[in-house]
Amino acid sequence: MIKLAISGVWICAVTLASVYFSLQVASETSNPKEETEFFGGLDYVRSDLMSIPAIYDGEVRGYFITRLVYTAEPEILNSLSLPPEMLITDELFSLLVGERVIDLTRVEQFDLDAFRIVVRDRLNDRLKKKVFHEVLVEQMEFLTKAEVRNRARQRRLPPPPVKSVGEEG
Repeated sequence: MIKLAISGVWICAVTLASVYFSLQVASETSNPKEETEFFGGLDYVRSDLMSIPAIYDGEVRGYFITRLVYTAEPEILNSLSLPPEMLITDELFSLLVGERVIDLTRVEQFDLDAFRIVVRDRLNDRLKKKVFHEVLVEQMEFLTKAEVRNRARQRRLPPPPVKSVGEEG
């Protein structure tokens, strides 16, 4: 019984010593300066999934659905009085619905690079300093009203009945 207790204490001591040693070695080999240089010292701000109506002649023609990721200066982001996601959402709606800087009803003429530049520059102009460096697209699509209706109908329809083996029909 004593041998069992001593061997249990010995196993615990060896395990703790090996964990401590591995943590010491890992902290000595990792260089946090290299990691921040790799990412350029920027934070990533991920916007919510947004559905923006494409309005033309007073009628909704479809929906522009997007989720964007922004690279930004962390010091300035932390000093903002409101969350950056709110600022980004407000600016996107102002650009695309209020001022109609980009015409979402003409999807074939949509210029993704121009869209990124306009969004980035407008956000920086609003803050009166260069905070946002890049706009990255995580998800983007345009759905017409007919596509939205078809998807809604498909969700409401009951699934087709499952036939059992040997059943004719």
